[in-house]
Amino acid sequence: MNLPNKLTLARILLVPVFMVFASLTQYGTADYNAAWYLAAGVVFALASFTDYLDGHLARKWHMITDFGKFADPLADKLLTTVAFLYMMRDGVCSPVVLAIILAREFAVSGLRMVAAGAKDGKVIAANMWGKVKTVLQMLSIIFYYFAAALAGPTDTMAVCLISSALCWLVAAVTAISGIKYLVDNRHFINTAK
Repeated sequence: MNLPNKLTLARILLVPVFMVFASLTQYGTADYNAAWYLAAGVVFALASFTDYLDGHLARKWHMITDFGKFADPLADKLLTTVAFLYMMRDGVCSPVVLAIILAREFAVSGLRMVAAGAKDGKVIAANMWGKVKTVLQMLSIIFYYFAAALAGPTDTMAVCLISSALCWLVAAVTAISGIKYLVDNRHFINTAK
């Protein structure tokens, strides 16, 4: 297993570590503890950095593998979806936002499976909108966890409002990204068969 794939695997293994810290407190309640939010933010930021690093190294060293093509997007989806679930629990992410994110991921994953099963076995690479979507998701989550840790229990309204606005921005970019994938690759979806 090469280094980029090990970094991807490390990102997957950091998901339960993030979950432990994120589950220990709830923002805006008596159970609030800044240390747990800071720890969750640090783990999430570290895991997010491995996303950049594994892709950069795989391209630079020509180490792109089938495992990496499968595991890298899976690791991203696991990490961000879990974080948005905890943000929804904290009341800063609407269930509608999470539904848009999940619908896009299911649609694009399904389209990729159809494309891979086509005669020529095409792999649909991430486009610029997909990359922007992932970066925006990760930055929004990092903002929330660090802001929740640094602002403390007195500034919950400001943190919640900004985080909620970022979540809706993520939803819009995610929807645009999904629509672009579907439109650009609609030839793989043949309704006549």
